[in-house]
Amino acid sequence: MKIACCWLYAISRYGYPPTPAKTRKALAEMAAMGFTAGELEGVREQNLKEVWRDRHELKALCSDLNLRIINFCPVLPDLVSLDARKRRHAIDLFEIGADLAAFFRAPTVQIDSFTPPLEFRGTAPYKKMVRFNERYVVRVPKGFSWARQWEALTDSMRRCKRAANARGLTLLVEPRVGEMVSNTDAMLRLIEAVGPKGFGVVLDTGHQYGQKEILPLSIMKLGRAIKYVHASDNDSLTNEHRAIGDGSIDWDGVMLALKRVGFDGWVGVDVGQVPRIMDAYRRSRRALERLGRRHGL
Repeated sequence: MKIACCWLYAISRYGYPPTPAKTRKALAEMAAMGFTAGELEGVREQNLKEVWRDRHELKALCSDLNLRIINFCPVLPDLVSLDARKRRHAIDLFEIGADLAAFFRAPTVQIDSFTPPLEFRGTAPYKKMVRFNERYVVRVPKGFSWARQWEALTDSMRRCKRAANARGLTLLVEPRVGEMVSNTDAMLRLIEAVGPKGFGVVLDTGHQYGQKEILPLSIMKLGRAIKYVHASDNDSLTNEHRAIGDGSIDWDGVMLALKRVGFDGWVGVDVGQVPRIMDAYRRSRRALERLGRRHGL
């Protein structure tokens, strides 16, 4: 099993997004924790362009650290905007993200399905920070159309997939709590709409288990569409991202199902907002290594 460090580590340590200086510090700490592979993100236009500006320095740093970037994620909520101009601009920015993924020689570029334009009274998902265990109070605005929203989402996904594939990349989408594609069956519908070639799933155990998904069943449903796993634990009552073993996920069942569908991709430790976070990442990496050996992954 190939194990990487997810960017949630950097976000939890240094904010959303980390400053350029903190980005470099986070990468160095990934290597110090024993990881030889990790993720990198560009959060909205300004931060994405900062990563582009610093790309040569960051690539040299990763080379010095013996740290491979295996997934790049441009976070661009306007990809699902109903405003066609905003959506086109977000797709232009996505192309910068895809260029960055290719520049770092990552095999994948990842986007999310983002939150639909509902009226959130108070807290909204992922608006200023990635937070778990939140309660949302929502009103559907007048004129909202799910059919129009789904059309905007799938149109952007197809365009992003073409841009990614043209650069030799696989486009990934991660179902997340609070977003338009939040669970296994919604992801299956998206795959049907976008097409499976050059397109795949990030299976996030924390998000799916927090929604009472039966993880081995999710894995069997998604099958070969799973290209990457984000691994974290929780008690199934919230979508917290705890260290492996600090929740109630049946990890043997997860690993056996992954083996059953022939999964051979990366597993990223995706722990966040926990005390002693570096220790949590080290413990999780060791736990995954043991599980991999036990199940021949």
